[in-house]
Amino acid sequence: MIIEQIYTKCLAQGAYYIESDGEAAVIDPLREPTPYIERAKKNKAKIKYIFETHIHADFVSGHLDLAKKTAATIVFGPNANTHFDCYNAVDGETFKIGSLTLKVMHTPGHTLESVSYLLIDAAGKNHALFSGDTLFLGDVGIPDVAQQYKDISKEKLAEMLFESLRSKIMPLEDNIILYPAHGAGSACGKNMSKETIGTLGDQKSSNYALRADMTKEEFVSEVLKGIGSPPPYFIENILLNKTGYTDLDVILSKSNTPLSVQLFEELAQKKETLVLDVRTQQEFVKSHIPGALFIGLNGGFAPWVGALISDINQPILLVVPEGCSEEAITRLARVGYDNSLGYLEGGMSAWIQAGKTTEQITSITAKEFEQRFNTKSIAVLDVRKDGEYNSAHLEGNHVEHLSLDSIHQKIQGIESQKTYHVYCGGGYRSVIATSILKANGFSNVIDIAGGFAALKKTQLPMANGVCNSE
Repeated sequence: MIIEQIYTKCLAQGAYYIESDGEAAVIDPLREPTPYIERAKKNKAKIKYIFETHIHADFVSGHLDLAKKTAATIVFGPNANTHFDCYNAVDGETFKIGSLTLKVMHTPGHTLESVSYLLIDAAGKNHALFSGDTLFLGDVGIPDVAQQYKDISKEKLAEMLFESLRSKIMPLEDNIILYPAHGAGSACGKNMSKETIGTLGDQKSSNYALRADMTKEEFVSEVLKGIGSPPPYFIENILLNKTGYTDLDVILSKSNTPLSVQLFEELAQKKETLVLDVRTQQEFVKSHIPGALFIGLNGGFAPWVGALISDINQPILLVVPEGCSEEAITRLARVGYDNSLGYLEGGMSAWIQAGKTTEQITSITAKEFEQRFNTKSIAVLDVRKDGEYNSAHLEGNHVEHLSLDSIHQKIQGIESQKTYHVYCGGGYRSVIATSILKANGFSNVIDIAGGFAALKKTQLPMANGVCNSE
């Protein structure tokens, strides 16, 4: 028996490869099918099934591409209304993978079609639970309001989730290994652990949502607390996962194209085109193309693309580190952004050598900022999440809070004539924010390198305790 978690940190997503006696199955695959095919080929196994725990909103699944290349059957739970051939399993139905058995447990709540898969070993013992977005380590899946169910409220979904957990999952044995679909950093929950594999017994004793004396009303209130509106790309990804999408091979053949400086510049001048720079924040700060948006591959790339680029069909020109064009295009495609036009051949070095205009961002250390802090004219912008800010932040009436994920909606409320010093948790998001501000005409923007993690080491005044920043 082989069970392998294939975890993608950028999306905080876990796919699973299961194999027994020459047969294999994949649960919740990412869009690129190659990793799963190569694993099966290496072991001379045949991928028999592709199991989906639900219709995903936060990424484009690889179920269709993988099925085309392997002839495996796509399996969803009840109520999955797709526009392609798949098998809709019923509650309690079982599937054989070699000597293993996978049992479908319909666990609605995150979505109506959500299922968990119980793995039963060759001896007939319950071994593991692939819980999808129903149960995480430390949390449960929030009702997916992006699904836009008719006549079913988020409160009703939360009630369904309460019943699913208590009637289907909590009665299972404590020693069952728990394999969730996500870990810390995913938008599908609020308080997930950084650990990605655990046991059901540990969750029964530590997960707030599995508290034995918790009432349904308490559960609904706690689960729904602080839920905001989903980013627009969630709705688009649901549609792609239900109706179909272009094969990744086709996307790569079209988009993984080097563009000369001249052609890149011509395309960049078109109003609808976005220049996306995916290098490190340090490289972007030193030199970048005017108007470019920074979202580096070295951070939470795909979720920030989805949060900040509202149109998944927007034409995108890429500035990439050498040899990383395919990675950038693939990671864009994971969240449905398939319209990459190509990448700058030779990178920023070629752009500079051609004599093209560049811009820089002023970046200072936390110590340098400390010396400026009490200046009357200084303005400070904290772009961390609401929870981070509420936990701890710089104290002072010249400190403003503007969460990065809402910057496009609230940018009109920022005074463009001020000189803003921008910080986040560790220095990644502040450069994203600074690139957006500069592209919108804010000429006096200064990045604080190292973010709040560095600021905490100074003597600057802090409010509201200690923050566990990202």
